[in-house]
Amino acid sequence: MALTTRGGGGADQAQPPPAPDASLGFLTKRDTEVKLPRATRVKNKTPAGVQITAEQILREARERQEPEIRPPKQKITDVHELADYRLRERKRFEDLIRRVRWSVSAWVKYAKWEEGQKDFARARSVYERALDVAHRDHTLWLKYAEFEMRNRYVNHARNVWDRAVSLLPRIDQLWYKYIHMEELLGAVANARQVFERWMGWRPDIAGWNSYIKFELRYGEVERARAIYERAADLLVDDEDAEVLFVAFAEFEEKCREVERARAIYKYALDRVPKGRAEDLYRKFLAFEKQFGDREGIEDAIVGKRRFQYEDEVRKNPLNYDSWFDYIRLEESVGNKDRIRDVYERSIANVPPAEEKRYWQRYIYLWINYALYEELDAQDMERTREVYRECLKLIPHKKFTFAKLWLMAAQFEIRQKNIKAARQILGNAIGMAPKGKIFKKYIEIELYLGNFDRCRTLYEKYIEWSPANCYAWRKYAELEKNLSETDRARSIYELAIAQPALDTPEVLWKEYLQFEIDEDEFDRARELYERLLDRTKHLKVWISFAEFEASAGLGEDDGSEENKNDAGYQEQQTERVRRCRAVFERAFDYFRTNAAELKEERAMLLEEWLKKELSFGDLGDVTLVQKKAPRKVKRKRPLPTDDGSNIAYEEYIDYIFPDEVTLAPNLKILEAAYKWKKQKANDTEDD
Repeated sequence: MALTTRGGGGADQAQPPPAPDASLGFLTKRDTEVKLPRATRVKNKTPAGVQITAEQILREARERQEPEIRPPKQKITDVHELADYRLRERKRFEDLIRRVRWSVSAWVKYAKWEEGQKDFARARSVYERALDVAHRDHTLWLKYAEFEMRNRYVNHARNVWDRAVSLLPRIDQLWYKYIHMEELLGAVANARQVFERWMGWRPDIAGWNSYIKFELRYGEVERARAIYERAADLLVDDEDAEVLFVAFAEFEEKCREVERARAIYKYALDRVPKGRAEDLYRKFLAFEKQFGDREGIEDAIVGKRRFQYEDEVRKNPLNYDSWFDYIRLEESVGNKDRIRDVYERSIANVPPAEEKRYWQRYIYLWINYALYEELDAQDMERTREVYRECLKLIPHKKFTFAKLWLMAAQFEIRQKNIKAARQILGNAIGMAPKGKIFKKYIEIELYLGNFDRCRTLYEKYIEWSPANCYAWRKYAELEKNLSETDRARSIYELAIAQPALDTPEVLWKEYLQFEIDEDEFDRARELYERLLDRTKHLKVWISFAEFEASAGLGEDDGSEENKNDAGYQEQQTERVRRCRAVFERAFDYFRTNAAELKEERAMLLEEWLKKELSFGDLGDVTLVQKKAPRKVKRKRPLPTDDGSNIAYEEYIDYIFPDEVTLAPNLKILEAAYKWKKQKANDTEDD
């Protein structure tokens, strides 16, 4: 009753005892559980005085190891016991190989036991039975042949080796063992015959080297050389061909055949891929330094550099700088076939995208190729073909290279084929016109005196680029040189009538100079007026004034005789009046319409003053001096990024006399403007 009360629950909360498992008998599962002791917490963590080492643990384990129980030794005393023992062992081995028929070790143990019993026929029979099961296992053949060799059955051993190498010719160990046996027996001819059979299967370089070393051991140098030559012919494409060629060259070097060694190195360098010839180049360079002359050493260095460039272009074929260096190297050597081969390989690496920036370096490969064929190789047909293929390759609809068109045309001119040059330049203008092409084509025709062709080309040039002032100016210059004044004037008129020009000031300047050279001063004045309608720039006013000051003056008009002439004095007075009128117009314009351009107005007055001084007695300096401004240093705020004015800068301001008289009125207007602005700000705050 007390137990029930202590449990804190009624009969419905009591747990029934677990049912016993029938398989455990009278035990329960709890009784069968393995209870591990609970890990105790270490209270003292200080290290013990005596430490346990791994050596101590191993020593104690060995000391406590129980002795091995070995079966008792049997002593056989008569023939019957021996026969009974052999019968039991053979039965055991037969049962074993019956269970594990494919186990080579079981067969080998059986055969060795028979060998130990000196029953060689039975041992041989076991090996033969094993070969019926696993004739592809070369270790079985090795054990079989070694068994025959141990017991001095030479012919049997040869028979086993012959069968082994016939079935497994790719197992090098079988060949090595076979040859080793023949050498031990002193049968050098038989060993050589085995080597020849092996070489017929084309083994790797190690097999050939063993054959060569075999011949060298017996002093057969010529035979060794012949084997090297056979191997070099058969293994030139092998991955380890470099090792073979180096060994061959070193062999010839030891035989004091320097020229043969050099020929072998060069032969190898021409045929071994550059990616695997690093050691070969290093050996060749060392060889040339030891035995070669200056030329040979240079050839070796060139070969090493060639290897480096080959490695670079192999890693990145689009690295055109490496191709240029490689080409320069080959050109310094002078081998035409190599040079052309490198050029062809380099131009085969076309840029992946049709964008001019990717083609700018690439196109110079073609240019250098064409120049090499023309200047060095002097093969004009190949040069023409190079230009033709390059022009065909360029995507002219997206971009072009005027330099290439011009070089192709100039090449044809050097070959005295003007028709072909015109055809090339005509195709260039039709497919991808550029200013350089027009200029050079016109220059050629002008040199040949074909002025009608020049006019046609200028018209196409202007039609292609109407805003190009250079084309207009050169066209007008051509007509002027041909004394076609009206045509030149018409061209100038068409030019200045264009809505957009790249350098209109140069065009106007040349047109004005043209009219002045033709003594058409009225036309020049009209041109200046038309120019002033378009722009009121300071330089235009100054140029107009200088024109008026010198209009009509010849080379001899300034002589002492003409200065005293009344007509000359009258003309000079008229020039001064016209020049002064232009300056006054300019000054009025800057004062009324461009009052903010104070610096330009001051510069205008400086030029005016210089002119008045140059007029001498006819000049009036006071007319300019009373308009001269006064320079004043002022400060103005420099706006910052956040809009605040923290810093200030000094600048030169000009105060003109006419501004001083208007200053009081300006101050009143400025104060009124500030008051109005302040009032507007107060209204916004309310």
